[in-house]
Amino acid sequence: MSAKPVNQRAWWLVLPVLLLVAFNAVIPLMTVVNYSVQETFGDNQFFFEGVKWYDEVVNSGRFRDALKRQLLFTGIILAIEVPLGVAIALAMPRRGAWASVCLVLMSMPLLIPWNVVGAMWNILALPDIGLLGWTLNKVGFDYNYTRQPLAAWLTLIAMDVWHWTSLVALLAYAGLSAIPDAYYQAAKIDGASPWAVLRHVQLPKMKHVLTIAVLLRFMDSFMIYTEPVVLTGGGPGNATTLLSIDLVKIALGQFDLGPAAAMSLIYFLIILLLSWVFYQVMTRGEEQT
Repeated sequence: MSAKPVNQRAWWLVLPVLLLVAFNAVIPLMTVVNYSVQETFGDNQFFFEGVKWYDEVVNSGRFRDALKRQLLFTGIILAIEVPLGVAIALAMPRRGAWASVCLVLMSMPLLIPWNVVGAMWNILALPDIGLLGWTLNKVGFDYNYTRQPLAAWLTLIAMDVWHWTSLVALLAYAGLSAIPDAYYQAAKIDGASPWAVLRHVQLPKMKHVLTIAVLLRFMDSFMIYTEPVVLTGGGPGNATTLLSIDLVKIALGQFDLGPAAAMSLIYFLIILLLSWVFYQVMTRGEEQT
């Protein structure tokens, strides 16, 4: 019996997408790779430098300091937003009009453009005229995020938590809504406590959506740029100069295209590696189960 011929013409439908991805991703990426191994002195003249810029970036104290600040910021964000988002999702009603109201309210911060979020919090936290800054100083706190590194960090973290916890909450809510009622009925018959239901029913069933939430928040927080630039500009000093801000300063402020290109590729590889590690850790044991 002869094998049934396979029609491969459907691949032609994918070709426009592949060409678009190549134009928007591969070609710019190769341009960055090209800049990362060359030096230019104007007049479009390039000189091959090999891995000189990569070595300079990796051994730069400036890069290591920015990376430490970035890792600290991302770690704090994940430690706050993921548990808080799950807690909010657990508290939200599942049915009725209030469920719709809560979903709309939780979605509103996500609809605000990033630069507007930074501008809002910039005005809100000003120590003299901002509602938050003025109130904190009135009740006895010495608060000035434009001069105090700790205050700048706390303001930046509060802004990100306000802006992005909703994403985790909505994803967790979707995972909770997908759990069949039979699981809750069985837990009630067994006399399971709320903590036992959370640990053995809800969290395992939310594992996939929480994996997505962690990966999204990790990548977004690791690449954050607009909000901290509008809020603090990387200051006071370099206190809130994260990797993305430092990269833009090198590329556009100093116009050092070679080091900036090398740093952007190292930046990309760090995000790729850490995302892979997160995914492997959170999906470990699924094949056995």
